[in-house]
Amino acid sequence: MARRPDAGPEAQSGPGATARSAPTVRRAVAADVDAMADQLAASFVDDPVAAHFFRDDRRRPAALRRFFGTQMRADYLRFGGCYTTSDHSGAAIWAPAGKPYLRGLAGMAALAPVLPFAFGHLVVTLKILALMEAKHPKEPHWYLATLGTDPSRQGEGIGTSLMEPVLAHCDREGLPAYLESSKERNVPFYSRLGFEVTEAVELPGAGPTIWTMWRTPRPPGTD
Repeated sequence: MARRPDAGPEAQSGPGATARSAPTVRRAVAADVDAMADQLAASFVDDPVAAHFFRDDRRRPAALRRFFGTQMRADYLRFGGCYTTSDHSGAAIWAPAGKPYLRGLAGMAALAPVLPFAFGHLVVTLKILALMEAKHPKEPHWYLATLGTDPSRQGEGIGTSLMEPVLAHCDREGLPAYLESSKERNVPFYSRLGFEVTEAVELPGAGPTIWTMWRTPRPPGTD
């Protein structure tokens, strides 16, 4: 069993939103996984990278539910980096600094429940995963694997609230953060939180572009 490193930041409530107060953000537990996977599947059904991985439009929602559920149960949840909201309107999946990454046979075994949905273009999928791993920074950092808000709740500040606990922890501890944005329109959102684009990467198999982004920790008192 992998050692569980320091879980990092405690969850906290986000700032007030426009239409209603932002729900409380808290660290997720196993009982949250199904609801989080449902919400994230709805959030990512039109995502260009998700569409490149799971090309059957009819099966994509089920594929995404299985992917996010597998991602959390097989890997991220036990390291304390999964966050949700009190009403499951948003979710963030982080890998804490120092978390070991699943690679090789262990990584394939963890993804086994998802592979049937990628049947027919498995080689391209493996090339994408290898490329993304090669681009991943090697120095210790927090990695945002997934951030999603229910489509009906976007614009209420939920995404920012979900980001705040980990980014505050990174600033206190002097740790950077890293992510890949699958939509160019989301780049300004992450930029406001201190991330900077490091590269635009075209995915194999005539795939979409992703934007790798890096955040240097901010000194105390920096807006």
